[in-house]
Formats: sequence, structure tokens, C-alpha cells
Amino acid sequence: MKKTIGIIGAGNIGKTVAVHLLKSNYSVMISNSKGPESLKETVALLGTEVKAVTIAEATEAEIIFLALPWSQVKTLTQITDWNNKIVIDATNHFITPDFQVEDLGDRASSEIVQNYLPGARIVKSFNTLYFKILEADPKVANGHRVLFISGDDKEAKIQVSEMIKAIGFAPVDLGSLSVGSKFQQAKGALSTLNFIKL
Repeated sequence: MKKTIGIIGAGNIGKTVAVHLLKSNYSVMISNSKGPESLKETVALLGTEVKAVTIAEATEAEIIFLALPWSQVKTLTQITDWNNKIVIDATNHFITPDFQVEDLGDRASSEIVQNYLPGARIVKSFNTLYFKILEADPKVANGHRVLFISGDDKEAKIQVSEMIKAIGFAPVDLGSLSVGSKFQQAKGALSTLNFIKL
């Protein structure tokens, strides 16, 4: 039985990931800061299999996917009890509108997200590829497009890896949030690189 996925953020990444999940028969809920009524066009685009919900409702899914702007992550702290929830962090720590990255000192951006969502089982993934590449067929040249993952919770990484494989990508584990996710985050060594696993 495939898990329910709750997406927070209905921009390019949120919608792109929803399409892949729906093709693989996942149950998908999508939300944004403006509420379900604002997502009528998104639902019409994605199909009736997706359900527009509030952010609080999206956090009740078995896996929660963060696809919202970096500046909005801190607004999620009080939305729910994050303890033990599996959360995919696809955010990048850009400061809009000029897309400079925020100075985080020596901490990884996912470690900051972890602080905002106390007790959550954070897995960094889906943030290295431009959405136009992410939305393309993940099966390429007799291989599968790579999605990197990092995290401190082994079981959470297993569950996210299973989801990544189910939608046609190849998960590659980089280790912990403090080390691995730094390679993935904006301006990191693996940011924007498009690898194929044969």
C-alpha cells in the first residue's frame, strides 16, 4: 500500500512532484498558504485524484513534502506536532527576489528546517534539479535520473527512497543532514547537477 503524501507549496516543484506521484498511484494532498479555494486551477491541471487541503491537513499525511519558499518554513512550527513525522525538505535557502543564499554560518539549511520542525524526521531531497529537468521522464538512456537524499533517521530515508524508486528515480544516499545535505543545498557541490544512474 503506497503512502499518502502531503505537499506544502503549490509552485513549480510542488506541482511537478505531484504529477510524478499521481502517475505512480500515490494519494496526494496539496496545500499552500492561501488555502484550498486558491488551488482550483492547480487541481484542474493535476486531475481529480489530487486533493486540495489546508497546510494543517497536509501535515496529517504519512510523508510530508516541503516545497514552499525558504522564508515561509518558519511559519510551520506551530501548525502541528511534528514529532516523528517524516518530512522531505525540498527547500533551498534563497533570499528572494535576487536569489542570493542566506548566510547560515556552518549549519546546513536542513538543520535549520529541523529546528523549525522539532521532532520531525527530516530527509533532504528533490531540491537539486531545476523543475524543468525534474518534470521530465526520470528514465533516461537505459538508466534513472538521480535524486540525492540525506538525513539522520535511517527508517525515514528508507521510506523516502522507496517512494523515489516508485516514481522512477534513483535515490543516492549522501549520509547525514550536517554533512550530506550541504552538498545538495543551494550553491552546494551537487546543486543543479543532473546525474543518471545506469
